[in-house]
Amino acid sequence: MSTKKKEKISIIIPCYNEEEMIDLCHSSVCAVLDKLNDHETEIIYVNDGSKDNTYNKLLEIRKSDKRAIIINLSRNFGKEAAMTAGINNADGDAIIILDADLQDPPDLIPDLIKVWKKEDADVVYGQRVQREGETWVKKATARAFYRLMGYISNTEIPRNTGDFRLMNRRATDALIQLKERHRFLKGMFAWVGYKQVALLYSRAPRAAGNTKWNYFKLLDFALEGITAFSILPLRIASFCGFLISFFAFAFGGFIILKTLFFGADMPGYASLMVMITFLSGIQLLCIGILGEYIGRIFGETKNRPLYFIENIHGRKEHS
Repeated sequence: MSTKKKEKISIIIPCYNEEEMIDLCHSSVCAVLDKLNDHETEIIYVNDGSKDNTYNKLLEIRKSDKRAIIINLSRNFGKEAAMTAGINNADGDAIIILDADLQDPPDLIPDLIKVWKKEDADVVYGQRVQREGETWVKKATARAFYRLMGYISNTEIPRNTGDFRLMNRRATDALIQLKERHRFLKGMFAWVGYKQVALLYSRAPRAAGNTKWNYFKLLDFALEGITAFSILPLRIASFCGFLISFFAFAFGGFIILKTLFFGADMPGYASLMVMITFLSGIQLLCIGILGEYIGRIFGETKNRPLYFIENIHGRKEHS
């Protein structure tokens, strides 16, 4: 009598300078996976060019646990590229993306699977109801960013969500088809559509080590999201140019008519300098907005690979 083949779950964990966390992360994930007797599992660690001892620790993990697959990138390509490398090389019927810092609890893995099955969902994303261990500035800017994206983008990106989620094979294969080089995966997860269900949870503080995200990186990440999923900044620049031009012509006509009928010059060197400075600032702002979009077009046209893999421990690289 034939037995039903177990569904395979691929856990994808990008790592960058996580030597303080990686052992604890692996033991925490394994404690959960050991209880999933009705599923086959694999853990795909993507070493994103770590400069510390992360890679060697991952090799030690591989020796003791054959479920661990180590993808070692040739250098640091960034978290989005590292996650993409893991997604492209995952064999599972479903994938789960998890951060190595354990802020997204591995204990929720069975809940993700349960919701996936119960709701027949293609994507189950973790939605944070609390964000412990983060400053009020980061929380406030995160809220503002998600609110802004809700206003300017045609793709509805769920608020207070990160990369922590489960995706079935259909949604994963759809995501793999998106080949853009400037990647904002939170938006791309939402863009593929299909049935997406939220799992509410409280995000824990980082267990050890320091975050790799400073405010400059977060600002750059926000710009990636805005330019990848909205052209509203370009439209605002066009609207500002039209509005300022309209008032400039109107004011110019007013000066001409007043001079013709009343013979009076318009005094005001200070006000003239203010207007010139204001208009110059608007021009530079609009040029900067154009530059952001042109820079991303330039990056896409070069058509460079997202990443290079130096080696894989556990199986061959997917083509």
